[in-house]
Amino acid sequence: MTERTELVEHGRLFIGGEFTDPLSTEVIEVISPHTEQVIGRVPHASEADVDRAVAAARRAFDEGPWPRMTLDERIAVITRIKDAFAVRHEEFARLISAQNGTPYSASVMVQALAAMMVWDSAITVARTFPYEERRDGVLGPLLVRREPVGVVAAVVPWNVPQFTAAAKLAPALLAGCTAVLKVSPETPLDAYLLAEIAEEAGLPPGVLSVLPADREVSEYLVGHRDVDKVSFTGSVAAGRRVMEVASRNLTRVTLELGGKSAAVILPDADLEAAVAGIVPFAWMINGQACVAQTRILAPRARYDEIAEAFAAAAGALRVGDPLDPTTELGPLVAQRQQQRSLDYIRLGQEEGAKILTGGNVPASQERGWYVEPTLFGSVDNSMRIAREEIFGPVICLIPYGDEAEAVRIADDSPYGLSGSVWTADTERGIDIARRIRTGTYSVNTFSLDMLGPFGGYKNSGLGREFGPEGYGEFFEHKMIHLPAGYREA
Repeated sequence: MTERTELVEHGRLFIGGEFTDPLSTEVIEVISPHTEQVIGRVPHASEADVDRAVAAARRAFDEGPWPRMTLDERIAVITRIKDAFAVRHEEFARLISAQNGTPYSASVMVQALAAMMVWDSAITVARTFPYEERRDGVLGPLLVRREPVGVVAAVVPWNVPQFTAAAKLAPALLAGCTAVLKVSPETPLDAYLLAEIAEEAGLPPGVLSVLPADREVSEYLVGHRDVDKVSFTGSVAAGRRVMEVASRNLTRVTLELGGKSAAVILPDADLEAAVAGIVPFAWMINGQACVAQTRILAPRARYDEIAEAFAAAAGALRVGDPLDPTTELGPLVAQRQQQRSLDYIRLGQEEGAKILTGGNVPASQERGWYVEPTLFGSVDNSMRIAREEIFGPVICLIPYGDEAEAVRIADDSPYGLSGSVWTADTERGIDIARRIRTGTYSVNTFSLDMLGPFGGYKNSGLGREFGPEGYGEFFEHKMIHLPAGYREA
């Protein structure tokens, strides 16, 4: 018997650093993807609430102490947020699992500790970032400054809500920006934990607001004339709309969007190691991850052997209650996501692909939005199941001839977010990594390091998160011309 999450209810919104009554009576009900029962209720932020939050952020940036504090003073506050996050990480993990179905066994790291690591890594980057530098210009000496961009609208999805929130808030706040965090209606409950932590950490008034709301309110926030920067994570379609709306005010945008990443298994690869390394990151978060390795490329000479090994591993994944610590694959976040996966499974069969394992709603689950871990074989890269982001536990096994064809297939995608290569020759793997047009790549592993730049090529997004490259997204660059012959005293 696993411990169930009790009904969690919040009646206020976190606006400008304090909990306050909403200006609307509309409520968001949070539904468990396992029981299909209501597990939480929170206010649905209105456009008027957005106005209050943005106004508070504007005042705090234009007049408040936060952007004018020393870096060490801001780091001290962010460190308190990071430390409190570490203390409460199990609470975060359990609450997120209850909302979006991530198995708790993975949620502790993927949903909670990884988010804490983002806060910590941002502090590391902030300490050594070049905020101001001298240059020799063509016409004389220059002073180049990096100054905080201003009010940030941070819009995050439901699949990794705290990880993506940290990716935006940690660098924005350390830079001296103020922020409005818009969280998904599927996963608003963990955002209240973050708000509590931020309040206790001593963020000044106005620096942070947290608003649960739907797409319509998100669009209003993104198009707000007092927002200086939008940082968005979500689908390609939503990203295009964000860019369109933000462009009306020439608001700067960073977009972290979808993926259809390829794991390339070279002929010399250790198959046991490849299976152990790929499976957790093909079906991670029940297939609901933009960086998931959803296309597995196998050499034709070993295709049957590889197909058998991956089908066995996928079929052995334990499906069930996400709060059961033995569960390896939980339910999808909503019924619409379950139906989407089932529709793609049907489509894949119609296209001529063969189901090697899975393909149905698991008989072991009487309710909940479950789909079996599914592996398709005999997949051609032109099929829709190989080209479109399914965002469910449906993986394609694609054959290739030589190495050049493997690179071509990996690159033959509208996306370019992640990928991996598996080989006995690390140098050969590094060469493959250099040739494939994708933003993040791994050799004989799968990793997302918070001290390096994360982002995508092509339809996978614009800009970067993490590392100095991601930190730099929250700054404007100013050039100050100095008189000829000037030397600093």
